[in-house]
Amino acid sequence: MAKEVSKNRESLFEQIKRTDENGNEYWMARQFAKALGYTDFRNFIGVIEKAWEASKNSGNDPSEHIVEANEVLTAGQGAKHTYPSYQLSRYACYLIVQNADPSKEVVALGQTYFAVQTRIREIQQMDAYNRLSTEEERHIFLRNEMSKHNTYLAAAAKNAGVQAGLDYAIFQNHGYEGLYGGLDAKGIHKRKGLKKSQQILDHMGSTELAANLFRATQTEEKLRNENIKGKHKANQTHYEVGAKVRQTIKEIGGTMPENLPVAESIKTVQKKLNKADKKKLDKGK
Repeated sequence: MAKEVSKNRESLFEQIKRTDENGNEYWMARQFAKALGYTDFRNFIGVIEKAWEASKNSGNDPSEHIVEANEVLTAGQGAKHTYPSYQLSRYACYLIVQNADPSKEVVALGQTYFAVQTRIREIQQMDAYNRLSTEEERHIFLRNEMSKHNTYLAAAAKNAGVQAGLDYAIFQNHGYEGLYGGLDAKGIHKRKGLKKSQQILDHMGSTELAANLFRATQTEEKLRNENIKGKHKANQTHYEVGAKVRQTIKEIGGTMPENLPVAESIKTVQKKLNKADKKKLDKGK
């Protein structure tokens, strides 16, 4: 039943989505508020204001994502009325559901939906990613992105009170346990048949790397945006985000990360690409 509700809610978010003349997606604030269960738009204004601040704090120009606009609504007897409203980008909707009333079931569903969709869109819109033509190239690209965002995650965790060494290892294990159904780093090594000296991330394919990249980026944002403090809260946040990513994979019928095949070592993949590039250069001479 919960799965059906989830699908219906996700369908609703897509149903009320609009597209402008340039093909950009957007949602109208009053209609979006109603979808999230807000009966009084005045209560929703405060959520929009929080999203505006969150956008600004994350280095994005909020005026590009939350734009004043008029919205036409149909009353009970079919009469149409125009009200002041806002045009919201997908990113704005993501920030709004992160700041909306968490007691509403649809808000919790929206948090997962917009987080996933926003991250997918970010990757799809990366020019560098779109120029890649092979699985090996995507593999290298996502592994490099993972390295970069793990650095950002470590900084956010440190700011929350997680220090280097054992504390950070425990923090990382909480994220893995959420995403991998209770398996920590040692458990993943054993499940995948990896040697102790082999790094987990170096033997993930692009699908598994994408799931872990999503876990890392969303945890980093949550730690910063909610100003989470304390090792226990940071660990719990990492676990909860990992679990949400796992639930999303389950709902869309994907393969759980612990069941994905072990990929070639990233070093081996890089050597193959270097050799292929060298052949291309030799042919061009």
